[in-house]
Amino acid sequence: MKGYAGNHLSSGWRWDCATTRYLTSNWAAVRFGTEFPMGTLLVNVVGDFIIGLFMALITERLSVSPYWRLFIAVGFLGGLTTFSSFSYEALHLLQNVDVLRTFYNVGLNVLVGFLATWLGMGVAKLF
Repeated sequence: MKGYAGNHLSSGWRWDCATTRYLTSNWAAVRFGTEFPMGTLLVNVVGDFIIGLFMALITERLSVSPYWRLFIAVGFLGGLTTFSSFSYEALHLLQNVDVLRTFYNVGLNVLVGFLATWLGMGVAKLF
């Protein structure tokens, strides 16, 4: 029963995060246009920062069960960030022979994502 309740709770959170991702992507498309997948970049970078912060806090400062770590990292943040959308959008840019935007998309998602995770871990050390 414990696993069933956890799955239900995680599913609800993932749905909420997926909705947040959808709304953020729509906002970014209106704000920045659709030439570049800014919404996906934005949610991925925010999710990377949060996972860096969270994982550093729970591994260095707090005693958190591995089940809760997975629940937050995979359930909550897995619903917010989106590697599949990132992959599709990068491939779509490449198929449209937009090599420069493809390069920017992949580079920014990876490099800024790593930077955001590192910053999140650094912020966690302040607590």
